[in-house]
Order: sequence, then structure tokens, then C-alpha cells
Amino acid sequence: MRPAIARVSRARAGTLFALLLLIAPLTAEPQQVRKVPRIGILWPFSPTIASPFADAFRKGLDGLGYVEGQTIALEERWAEGRFDRLPSLAAELVRLNVDVFVAVSTPAARAAQQATRMIPIVMTLVSDPVESGLVASLARPGGNVTGLSLMHPELSRKRLELLKEVIPKVSRVAVLSDSSNPNTPPLLRETEAAARVLGVQLQVVEVRDPLELDSAFSAMTRERAGGLVVMPHSIFQDQRRRIVDLAAKSRLPAMYPWKEPVDAGGLMAYGASVPDILRRAAVYVDKILKGAKPAELPIEQPTKLELAINLKTAKTLGLTIPQSFLLRADHVIE
Repeated sequence: MRPAIARVSRARAGTLFALLLLIAPLTAEPQQVRKVPRIGILWPFSPTIASPFADAFRKGLDGLGYVEGQTIALEERWAEGRFDRLPSLAAELVRLNVDVFVAVSTPAARAAQQATRMIPIVMTLVSDPVESGLVASLARPGGNVTGLSLMHPELSRKRLELLKEVIPKVSRVAVLSDSSNPNTPPLLRETEAAARVLGVQLQVVEVRDPLELDSAFSAMTRERAGGLVVMPHSIFQDQRRRIVDLAAKSRLPAMYPWKEPVDAGGLMAYGASVPDILRRAAVYVDKILKGAKPAELPIEQPTKLELAINLKTAKTLGLTIPQSFLLRADHVIE
């Protein structure tokens, strides 16, 4: 009887082994499904203002072969110009366990860094990441933050020089500023240094809330400012149409740090291309998803600077733009 039992046992074992071979691929298949990486984007702007920059970031991802909703997912949060909302929005993205943060502006990058020291952060639109305390150095950032700098302190001097070139007789220039913004002190120092060389007196006008814009422009008119320099600031970007309208109403020739206000009717702008920076941010996201460490990815500074002038606005203000200036301009709006 024992040999028969042994034969039956071997037959059952063979059947069981065959069943396991059939089942194994079915049980292994779910484990091979690739996880779709999630990118958390922290915007200081409203969705409307962020839209063209978000489109540029998406185009950057498209160019690298990513397909939103299939090979990558985006989680966007907007502070709508209110910095006090950034920490809670950053914490929300951390709870979603995003794979990479994209933090737009210095306040957004700070909020993201305070929310997590583990999730990689790609910062953009940051003037001076070293002075802001976000990274140890441009060459070796250290920690979990890397990305792109706007190089604004060096450009602040040039902006005032260009404004003076367009209105040579100007002697008093208002500066729309917010000293609570960590980017402001180095920018203001550069602007003040340029003012001393150019023989221009500055009127620094503080605005920390959009509700203060009307009174700020009233102060400029009262003090007889002959020109305006708008400091780089998320609030000013978010409120750019209103600022352009107030400058027009006050008949103030204004210099902006980005081209977008000039498209909206502002006089002139000089600075890095914001859409170009957002496109480049996608490259950093791609590198990190492929295993690069933020601590070892050098900070990139802008190579594309744009000079823009709105001739229609110049005509309204009674200004004649020198031909030499127009030849240097990257964008001339007529």
C-alpha cells in the first residue's frame, strides 16, 4: 500500500506545483505596476496669474517625455498673494506624500523647507538662495533644496540705469517695496547704490498688502516722483494689472522686473524670463525623479534676460524712446 500512497502524494504535489505556476504571474502582476510620481507645486500667486507659468512648466515636462495623468501627476496649491497661507498649503502637500516639491518664490521655498527636510524641493523665482538661507552655496546646495535663482540683486542697479536712460531728467524715483520680503534688502541696496551714481533721490514706498496700493501711489504723487521702480515680489506680480493701471493713472513711467506687466500696459521691464525659468524647473524635477540628489545639483542662474518696452504706453506718457534703446530691446510692443 505504501508505494501507491507515495504515487498519489507525488501526483498531488505535481498538480499543486502546476497550479502555483499558473497563479504566480497573476499574483506578481500588481507588484509590477509603476508608481506615477506626484509633483507638488506651491504657487504664491492666484491661479489666473500662475496660469502662463504653469503652462511653461507643463511644456517643460512634455518636452522631457512626461504625460500628465499617465506618467506624472501634478498637485497645485495657490496662496493668491497671501504669504501667511503658504505654510498650511506646504503641509498639505507633504501629507499627500508628493515625490518632489516645486516652490515658486522665496517665501514658498521657505514654507516648503520648513514643512519637510526629506522631500526634494526645486525652488524657482528666488533672488538670492544663499542669503535667504535656503542653500549652503550655489555650487553645492546641501540639504533637500536646489533649483533656479533669479539673480535679482545684480539686476536692480541696471533697472534704475535703464529707467534713467529713458527719462534722463528724472530726479526722484519711487520704489515699490516690501521690507518683510526676504529678497528686498539686497535688492534695495543695489538700487540705492545705483541712485547715488545717477544722482537720483529714491522714495521707498512700503506695501505689504494689496489694500495699501492706492495709498502708496497717492504718496508717490504727493512727493512728486518722476518715475517708479517695482521690486520683484510675488504680491506685485499677482497685482500687476492693478499696479499698471495705478501707474498709468498717476502718469508714472514704471520699470518692472518681469515682462508680463509690460504686456499688460506697463512701460518697461528688464529681467529673467519667468516662463523660461519654469520650463527649466522641469529639468530639475526630471533629474531628481531619475535619482539625482538635490544637495549635489548646482543652482542655475538665468542666462536669458529680457528688455521689454511698450511704445504705446511711452507715447501716452509723452516719452520718446531713444533708437539705441529700441535696438537693444528684446520685445517692443507697439
